[in-house]
Amino acid sequence: MTTTRTAVVTGAARGIGAGVAKRLAADGFAVAVIDLDQAACKPVVEEIEAAGGRALAVGADVSDEQSVQAAVDRIASELGEPTVLVNNAGIIRDNLLFKMTPADWDAVMNVHLRGSFLMSRAVQGYMTKAGWGRIVNLSSTSALGNKGQANYAAAKSGIQGFTKTLALELGKFGVTANAIAPGFIETEMTAETARRIGMGFEEFKAGAAAQIPVARTGKPEDIAHAVSFFASEGAGFVSGQVLYVAGGPKA
Repeated sequence: MTTTRTAVVTGAARGIGAGVAKRLAADGFAVAVIDLDQAACKPVVEEIEAAGGRALAVGADVSDEQSVQAAVDRIASELGEPTVLVNNAGIIRDNLLFKMTPADWDAVMNVHLRGSFLMSRAVQGYMTKAGWGRIVNLSSTSALGNKGQANYAAAKSGIQGFTKTLALELGKFGVTANAIAPGFIETEMTAETARRIGMGFEEFKAGAAAQIPVARTGKPEDIAHAVSFFASEGAGFVSGQVLYVAGGPKA
């Protein structure tokens, strides 16, 4: 890269998002670390800066149009016009269908789908102007269906259709769009799931690993490595793809 490109990672205060932000910074990008709480982004920013990178903590609600626009405007002026976007922000409100409330449904749809739409729409102008861009959306193996996750599975499946459409619309401008569908990744979110079902996290991980062909659970770094590839200069002929990063074959 002749000049430093700017990457935006949502939901980056912890878990997969934090791992992705740190990896992209190591790859040479200036990184905007977005999460609901700006203060929560500070440790990730400090770690990036301590390693010699550039980063900016940004508080934003990705499901709110004004919040997204204000965040992207600030990033463009303070860090640089963004040409890489990683839509990672997500929440879970798991329940069986008959117990799921409309609020549970809407909350998950708003963060995952509406958030990815608003963020992509806000940054695509910078990408098309530059004639170069990379959008990476986080889906999940739950897109294939997962008991107790009708909302999350629908949102993560929707992300795949959204990604393929972005690839069709933006390709002629030098912008690629791809999705990554993680399997079991060790994060605060999966630890929370273990707590909710009354199981210790180590036991929960061991149970998951027993079902995974590579015989281990994933880490945020595994997803960050895949994002690094999609965001790279050399991945310009790869677009509209869904990469399952799950330790074994998924469709």
